[in-house]
Amino acid sequence: MLAIFNVVFPIFALIFLGYLCRKRHILSAGAASELNRFVIYLGLPALLFDSMSRLTPADFANLRFIGVFAAGIVAVFLLTTWIRIRQKAAAADVIIDSLGTSYANVGFIGIPLCFLAFGHDGLPPAVIAMVMTACLLFAAAIILLETSLNAQSTLRGTVLKVGKSLVRNPIMIAPVAGMAVALSGISLPGGVQQLFKILGGAASPCALVSLGLFLAQPVKHGEGSSVSLLVGFKLLLQPLLTAILAYWVFPLPKVWADSALLLSAMPIGTGPFMLAELYQREVASMSRAILISTTLSLPTIAIILAWIGHR
Repeated sequence: MLAIFNVVFPIFALIFLGYLCRKRHILSAGAASELNRFVIYLGLPALLFDSMSRLTPADFANLRFIGVFAAGIVAVFLLTTWIRIRQKAAAADVIIDSLGTSYANVGFIGIPLCFLAFGHDGLPPAVIAMVMTACLLFAAAIILLETSLNAQSTLRGTVLKVGKSLVRNPIMIAPVAGMAVALSGISLPGGVQQLFKILGGAASPCALVSLGLFLAQPVKHGEGSSVSLLVGFKLLLQPLLTAILAYWVFPLPKVWADSALLLSAMPIGTGPFMLAELYQREVASMSRAILISTTLSLPTIAIILAWIGHR
């Protein structure tokens, strides 16, 4: 438990620093939005580009792991979508909530924990899971959001409007550009690589401070109603479905199966909060769901690690 807390502690600390800065009026009410825009337009694109540009075909050799991990994500995403539609939520809120229940904090917590639990053997599945979550799932959510918010009377009009929004979106451009660099075999100059590392390294800290700034703001009446659904599905349902798939339906080698389960049990990452704040959709619910899921993940991850160790 102490080892897990040591990995998770920086997340709590950064959120608290943002919260404290807002309460002490060190940063203004608009700072959360400005930090979030930095992450969306500079930090996260740099991180995605850097991650994708370093990939090799060997990184994606285990197609069964990719299928199992993706199936867990898709199942939880679709079930959340169905429930929120039944609750008559707005289309954009449905998409962001569905992203929240399926978006694991792989980069900040999952990779260190996989290394802690499995050594270097746990890094390949963790890197694959990070790319699937931060690139593919995040991109799919943006496409769905843009489609729902830019729907036109004709299919052609919708496609054109959404297409224009996507080609201007740095989060969509960056991973594609990174993949192009990886496939071309081009070696970027050291200074350029360092630039992307510095910008990418700032993405998570800034997003967490922004989250703390927003948590310091008063909660409006009626906000936060979907928090229990987000937390329960992320910490319980997704790892349960992934475990069934990884151990019994499509059995994976032990390290890959254990990694799939552990990574699926990570709390909600900052990605859904960034989109909620950018599109101004249920930011209060998502910010609190991230904080609560991160707190509750301490015992749930400890239980999973104990189960893996005795299996």
